[in-house]
Amino acid sequence: MVEPLRLVAPSGGFVEVLTPVVLAPMAGITNAAYRQLCREQGAGLYVCEMITSRGIVERNPKTFDMLCFDAAETVRSVQLYGVDPPMMARATEILCAEFGVHHVDLNFGCPVPKVTRRGGGGVLPWKRDRLTAILRATVRAADRYGVPVTMKTRLGIDADHLTYLDAGRIAQDAGCAAIALHARTVQQAYAGEAVWETIETLVAAVDIPVLGNGDIWEASDALAMMAQTGCAGVVIGRGCLGRPWLFRDLADAFAGHERRTLPTLGEVAGMVRRHAELLAGLYGEKHGLTDLRKHMAWYFKGFPVGGELRRSLAMVSGLTELDGLLAQLDASVPFPAAELGSPRGRQGTPRDKVTMPYGWLDSTELGDADIADAESDASGG
Repeated sequence: MVEPLRLVAPSGGFVEVLTPVVLAPMAGITNAAYRQLCREQGAGLYVCEMITSRGIVERNPKTFDMLCFDAAETVRSVQLYGVDPPMMARATEILCAEFGVHHVDLNFGCPVPKVTRRGGGGVLPWKRDRLTAILRATVRAADRYGVPVTMKTRLGIDADHLTYLDAGRIAQDAGCAAIALHARTVQQAYAGEAVWETIETLVAAVDIPVLGNGDIWEASDALAMMAQTGCAGVVIGRGCLGRPWLFRDLADAFAGHERRTLPTLGEVAGMVRRHAELLAGLYGEKHGLTDLRKHMAWYFKGFPVGGELRRSLAMVSGLTELDGLLAQLDASVPFPAAELGSPRGRQGTPRDKVTMPYGWLDSTELGDADIADAESDASGG
């Protein structure tokens, strides 16, 4: 049995996660429909896709549309992105006061060049003063509502410019409830292997809970990470793409049950149909089924599904059409065991260099420089 994850705000307000598993916020993926689908499979904390603080403060309709929660989502969790302390504080105030959010996570791990080139995402922790100011302002705003704040980060910009230990101490001093570490650098992006030993190092360096992230493809990987590093919980990102039942396996594993879900092709088809229903309910049938298309390759990865049928599934536009396509699948085909433990989603190769503002590495202090425009191009990562 694994201990629950307890995220505590300075004032004492808290969120308790009985199964210490967090669904990583993924841009374009972890909308209300996908969060519900995963929640139906198991237990954990399910985080809304990343929202920019500027979009919230300026009350952008598209941003507000993303702040959608279903009735059964009793713990509302949002990841917030930003680079300006007052704006982050104001956005947090709006999230807590107007949307009833129970947990705010801050993104300091995004490796996308259009974000890092303006000093945001995974390169921001290099500027210790700006990181400190953002965390203090956000924690102070959230704590008025008893809402805990956590942050997600990476090891650093590259192997020569690591930031995670300083970021952990800054997060602890600012009153953060936990820190999640993706054990790769910004330069690595999603390539190579996550260095789990660094999670153990961070656990030893701070008193707040540390959540481990990186290369968790099966429930057994989560248990292994926690045993090896001593982290208080895990963050699941790419591992659940096309496999929302991973949360069922995680709940079983943390409860001490040795079970593994190996759905047949027919059962996977049923999961796709359920996903389609939820998306259609969220966005309408046309837009919902369009959103489903990007998930098809993940759902059917490794299964013997013909090329023409795969193409048709990736272009599906309605529920009736989807039903006809799914009916063509051989429901009895077993799960492809070769896919177990294999990477999913984005991988690629390490970047030759990380795109950053000119002179970014010259000092670990930002001083009075303004990087607020970094929010205008933010995206998940």
